[in-house]
Amino acid sequence: MTVVWTGNRGTGTSGYRAYTRDHEVRADGRPAIFGCSDAAFRGDPGRWDPERLLVAALSQCHMLAYLHLCAADGVVVVGYEDRAEGSMEEDPDGGGRFREVVLKPRVAVAEPAMVGTARELHHRAGELCFIASSVNFPVRHEPIVAPAR
Repeated sequence: MTVVWTGNRGTGTSGYRAYTRDHEVRADGRPAIFGCSDAAFRGDPGRWDPERLLVAALSQCHMLAYLHLCAADGVVVVGYEDRAEGSMEEDPDGGGRFREVVLKPRVAVAEPAMVGTARELHHRAGELCFIASSVNFPVRHEPIVAPAR
């Protein structure tokens, strides 16, 4: 993977407003991810910032571990959508950290009898996720599981 800064307006970082925070994340044969800092830090709100990418990575990791567990346990998932949220705190010096990330997956299963097991598997998926196991803040799960209509 390569991260390339694309925000040099001709004078580099000669001043705080002299450059943009634009960059690209590139990897073998994959489409580039157009990144920037958050809009609060002079970033382009139309690009992905690292904080949102981290929350997205946690959500993706949980979903993939969860779908694997469901398939292995005979739970047929027919729909999955997560509205993940992260909360952060900023230090006086401009640094900061995540306080927590809350995953809020809405899961549809094929049969009403699968709801209980489907709900329980979220805990195990959280333990299997490499990314959630690597961060130093809580990653909570607030799943809603229902039979498909």
